[in-house]
Amino acid sequence: MCGRYANTKSGEELGAYFEADEVDDVAMPPSWNIAPTQQVPVVVDRVPKDEPDAMPSRLVTTARWSLVPRWATELTSKYPTFNARSETVTEKSTFKNAVVRSRAILPADGYYEWHTVTGASGKPVKTPHYITDPEAGELAFAGLYSWWRAPVADGAVPGPWVLTATMLTRAAHGPAASIHDRSPVMLPREVWDEWLDPTVEGDQSLVDMIVAESDSVLERLQFHAVAPLRGDGPELVEPV
Repeated sequence: MCGRYANTKSGEELGAYFEADEVDDVAMPPSWNIAPTQQVPVVVDRVPKDEPDAMPSRLVTTARWSLVPRWATELTSKYPTFNARSETVTEKSTFKNAVVRSRAILPADGYYEWHTVTGASGKPVKTPHYITDPEAGELAFAGLYSWWRAPVADGAVPGPWVLTATMLTRAAHGPAASIHDRSPVMLPREVWDEWLDPTVEGDQSLVDMIVAESDSVLERLQFHAVAPLRGDGPELVEPV
């Protein structure tokens, strides 16, 4: 799983890196300790509603990190939805509709994972590690998105639509498998377009393809131990 990560690039920088056609005019402040339910940058491809035959255009915007399906009655859920298991994502009612045409990338500088060992007292000891891709310098987490709006009574004024997102996870592979058994699905550049393209109908075979393609990224990851995550600042990613 992935419950904390870092992104310090501006919307303009992410737009250039992911070759976006548009960057939303929304705040994308740097953070070294992004947590679920916070606003996070996302990359999506979309087809104009009034031009269904037009080519998709790419947008960098922000979303609430914890996917809420359109049919949900509340924004918050008792179940965590910031991660979605790639093995079962097309079976889960929360995520399966988004797989079809609402796929995203969540950009990151790096992410954190905790290595758990049994201490001298017999109790578990967890050490956070910061994980990056030294070759690309940027991680592209495979994600899904969904628009949600609170239900209202007949005649009432509806509230605003909220864009929400999740990231896919998989069995760990490569060097980082030594610290945790799960990892985000990380996309190499050559599959960005197919994953994001809303004219491609997504299914489990598409998910399985991007999981297999992510092997090449996971094999080159590097990591180091860091201090316990408290607050937010560049010192959080410094090795200890």
